[in-house]
Amino acid sequence: MKKLVFGSFAAVLALSACGAEDSGSGSSEGETSTLKVGASNIPHAEILEQAKPILEEQGIELEIDTYQDYIFPNQDLDSGDLDANYFQHTPYLESQIADHGYDFVSAGGIHIEPIGVYSQDYSSLEELPQDATILMSNSVADHGRILAMLEAEGLITLEEGIDKTTAETSDIVENEKNLQFETEYEAALLAQLYESGEGDAVLINSNYAIDAGLSPMEDAIALESSDSPYANIIAVQAGDEENEDIQALVDVLTSQEIQDFILEEWDGSIVPVEQ
Repeated sequence: MKKLVFGSFAAVLALSACGAEDSGSGSSEGETSTLKVGASNIPHAEILEQAKPILEEQGIELEIDTYQDYIFPNQDLDSGDLDANYFQHTPYLESQIADHGYDFVSAGGIHIEPIGVYSQDYSSLEELPQDATILMSNSVADHGRILAMLEAEGLITLEEGIDKTTAETSDIVENEKNLQFETEYEAALLAQLYESGEGDAVLINSNYAIDAGLSPMEDAIALESSDSPYANIIAVQAGDEENEDIQALVDVLTSQEIQDFILEEWDGSIVPVEQ
C-alpha cells in the first residue's frame, strides 16, 4: 500500500518502494495509508463511499476511482495504478486471468447483483413468443449464469453434466420456443437497448439497470435467485489479500453496518453475501 509517513529520511526511503504490489504493509498507529480502489459507479462506488469514513477512523484513506467498463479496472490493477478493484464476480475474474494472464486473487466476496430479464412488450417469461429475440452481453463469463437462470425458469435445457458456469448457447439441447440469442452487446449498452425497444427481452446486470434508473425488483419480468454464486468480489494482485489494509477493507464491507446499508438502499435488488 502507498504510505504517507512523516518520519525519518530512512523511513521515507524504506516506504518509497511500497506500491500496490507490496502485500505486507498495513497502517500502524500514527500513520495514514492510502488505498486506491477501482469500482463500477453503481453500486460498488456507492458502497465504498459508505465504507470511507469507517476506514478513515482506522487510519486508511480510501480513494475511489470509478469506471464505466469491465476492461480498464483489471488493466489498472495489473499495472499497479490500483491497489484493488471492486466490480466483478469470480467467473469473470477467472476468464480474465485465462485471457490475459493476470496474477489476481479474490480478497473476499461482498454482494450479489441478480441479473434481470427486461421486456417492453411482455410481462412474464411465459409470454415470450416463438422465435423471441433475447439480447445479452458479450461477456462470456455471464453466459453460463444467464443460461442457467433461463433453464431454471423452464425456457431451455442445457446439456447434461456440463459446468453451467461456463455454458454457452451451443450447449443448449432443448429450446422449445426457439429463442434467438444475440450475444454481441457491451454490458453497459443493454439498458439503452431495452429503453429503445430492441429485442423481445434483454438480460441486464443490476448495476447497469440501476444506473439507468431501472428497478430490478419492479421492472424486471424475471430476476436471478438471490442464492446466486456470482458474488462481486474485491480483487487484488496475488499476495495482497494478506495486506492489513485490504483485510480491513473487506472486514468493513462485510460488516453489519454496510450490509444493512446495501439492503436498505436497494431493497433486495442487491444482496450482501452471507458471512
